[in-house]
Amino acid sequence: MSSTATNPATIPGSLRGGVTNAAHQPDLTGNLAPVADEIDVADLAVTGELPAALRGSFVRNGPNPLYEPIGRYNMLDGDGMVHGITIADGRASYRNRWVRSRGLLAEVALGRAIYPGLGNVMDFPDRSLTGDAGPVKNVANTHVIRHAGKWLALWEGGLPTEITPELDTVGEHDFGGRLRGSMTAHPRIDPRTGELLCFAYSLFPPYLRYFVVDATGELVHSVELDLPAPVMMHDFVITEDHAVFLDSPIVFNIESLGHGPMVSWRPENGTRLGVMPRRGGASDITWYEIEPGHVQHFWSGWADGDRIELCGSRFDAPDFGIDSEAPLDVSVADPTPGRPARFWIDLARGDAGWEPIDDLGGDFNRINDAYNGVRVRWLYLSAFIQPGRRIGDFDTIVKYDETDGSRTLWTAGPHGHVGETVFAADPDGTAEDDGWLLNVVYDDQRDASDLVVLDARDVAAGPVATVHLPRRVPFGFHANWFAAD
Repeated sequence: MSSTATNPATIPGSLRGGVTNAAHQPDLTGNLAPVADEIDVADLAVTGELPAALRGSFVRNGPNPLYEPIGRYNMLDGDGMVHGITIADGRASYRNRWVRSRGLLAEVALGRAIYPGLGNVMDFPDRSLTGDAGPVKNVANTHVIRHAGKWLALWEGGLPTEITPELDTVGEHDFGGRLRGSMTAHPRIDPRTGELLCFAYSLFPPYLRYFVVDATGELVHSVELDLPAPVMMHDFVITEDHAVFLDSPIVFNIESLGHGPMVSWRPENGTRLGVMPRRGGASDITWYEIEPGHVQHFWSGWADGDRIELCGSRFDAPDFGIDSEAPLDVSVADPTPGRPARFWIDLARGDAGWEPIDDLGGDFNRINDAYNGVRVRWLYLSAFIQPGRRIGDFDTIVKYDETDGSRTLWTAGPHGHVGETVFAADPDGTAEDDGWLLNVVYDDQRDASDLVVLDARDVAAGPVATVHLPRRVPFGFHANWFAAD
């Protein structure tokens, strides 16, 4: 065993990447290409005027491999890199840091990649190379949340990784030993109780676990839920009284991992919505059959008497292209996007269903998080207007009005590429949409990224401020706004 592989004392204070993409892999080109260094820059240039009440940090996580990948690379594989833009008194600063996972530290000690991507995840590297880092690298690349005084970088295949507000890595966080295994990258925080509600899916039984962390950060409730197959479950919703799960037929191919697609679409398995009390047990969940489909991201859920509603971006039959046998220089992911949909469950009648909200393709569904679990009026979406864009390569920010189904939008234009929109509440506001929408937008003509600030009450008016970032920010996954205390 290598005793130095995960010894922080052997790791340089600043890392520098070495990805050349010699194999011309699609998920390492354009704005999917990683940046190679970590920087800190103060007093960024701003066009327009940052609102005086906008004080805090926009924090975004995403894949950014440090070393040339081994074999097939999918964007889900990259090492987590957290980008932070801090705003106060009308000024902004930027910094970025790799999440220094145990697996990444083992690779840094050797100066090369030793872990394969998800398509070959069962090809475990020898322990003489990994030391105590484990057989699978926890890349911590999907989300970043703040709960009970801790900042947590999340990846649904492993434990949360605690980082500091300065984006330095503390280490994996297991809630005092109570969490054994992985945790979703999409927990739900109840703004009324302060609880963190979570789940974890697994390739092996039990396929689904659900747990609750109280406002102090203690894991206080955990239950194993029975599923008939190992499904990929990325998100769920809560109401004030319920946890609601979508059991869709996107299933892990255990028998052929490393020898074909990692997941497959099996509509014959059916699709179900499961409802249980938030502190319920395994026998308390009730399942309701609906038409086959998959939701990667929900906006929110709420209950009105015996009726539960939840909205998200629905796929008819997703294929995320995680295939170890695909040619390295070819993308095999299905470009068909999800589309906004509303799901409902009638607890009294014992049935459920869904209906489309809009035909606009998009994802990265967000709300004002102060309304998580209760009825919301305003829904925010990253969407496509221009034809020919691949999934994730959005160009437009959409605001939906749940009361009448209307929408307003702002588009970044033919050279613009938007990420996930985050709502930052105006501390002096009272209405649900009193605040701003923040989004990192990449301009492929300038090969540069900006933080765009829209007034959430008037999205179509365009940016009230644009923070010009000192470097390109690669396409990433989820972001959050952490308001200053």
